Amino acid sequence: MAEAYIVDAVRTPIGRKKGTLAGVHPADLGAHPIKALIERTGVDPKAVDDVVWGCCDTIGPQAGDIGRTAWLAAGLPEEVPGVTVDRQCGSSQQAVHFAAQGVMSGTQDLVVAGGSQAMNAIPISAAMFAGQPYGFDSPFLGSAGWLARYGDEEVNQIKSAEMIADKWGIGREAMEAFAVESHARAQRATEAGWFKREIAPLAGLEADETIRPATSLEGLAALKPVREGGAVTAGVASQNCDGAAALLIASEAAVKAHGLKPRARIHHLSVRAANPVWMLTGPIPATQHALAKAGMSIADIDLFECNEAFASIPMAWMKELGVPHEKVNVQGGAIALGHPIGATGARLMTTLLNALERTGGRYGLQTMCEGGGQANVTIIERL
Repeated sequence: MAEAYIVDAVRTPIGRKKGTLAGVHPADLGAHPIKALIERTGVDPKAVDDVVWGCCDTIGPQAGDIGRTAWLAAGLPEEVPGVTVDRQCGSSQQAVHFAAQGVMSGTQDLVVAGGSQAMNAIPISAAMFAGQPYGFDSPFLGSAGWLARYGDEEVNQIKSAEMIADKWGIGREAMEAFAVESHARAQRATEAGWFKREIAPLAGLEADETIRPATSLEGLAALKPVREGGAVTAGVASQNCDGAAALLIASEAAVKAHGLKPRARIHHLSVRAANPVWMLTGPIPATQHALAKAGMSIADIDLFECNEAFASIPMAWMKELGVPHEKVNVQGGAIALGHPIGATGARLMTTLLNALERTGGRYGLQTMCEGGGQANVTIIERL
């Protein structure tokens, strides 16, 4: 099978709730890293076969195929098409998979893959109720088939995070310590300049504004649980925010024809799913499946990115699979850096690529929980 290479990857800084990027139109938000990617690589934009773009909640200004719109808003050639992918939180990781699969199949040579999410323009609560009339995370409650299979049990991300914490014996104090460390790692990475290469400044913002370096155990302990009697608080959950990221995926022929220098190779890609009521446990069986398919073990992976939708998710994943925390989200995760849903997969891959280069690691594995109990896994090899 043909190889698929990552030529380059770039992202916006992450703008916090009601922050610097709140007034940026979603099309311009997505256009920014795409334009920066084309400029950095020097590739002829007319040679791009497609734009595969992740985005959730494609209503209002994010509707109408935002992948296509973002490319046009970047001022790039009209003859290049675009498509928008929704695999919930894994949308832009799936976009990278589709791009790589197009290249591996031999039907495409250059594909821009990534995603964007303007959560200030379209808050998640508004999007849920606009697009899902039965309420938060419950578009299926009118389905007789769903009710026959899963009953009328509430399906909710917060509930799932609580269930996972209970099953894997993860207490509130442990989750809060994990959250403090996420902010500390992100702040250290920012101060050390580790994010600079991957960020294309936007609207005067040069660094992620979601990081709270003053986060403390005492401060988190004072927060009220989201659900009465629960352990999950806003402090141990990912942040609503704005962001976008883009990667250029190329075939070997395109690398030679355009004089490109790839930074990594797609070593493995897969997606699996688990119980949709538990919803957020998918990364565990998906990682097991990916490693088995790739003929690898946890010890073969130098760095991991497991999305911090809630602290209990990567904590249960690490506990179940025996992954050391010192190899996971080494520059902080979504608790500190935010989770712009449709963009997060591409953001994680951009950060993972740069972290592998910084540390000299060879293999990096990325996974994340996704609505419906799904989880993508990508293993990349630094070149």
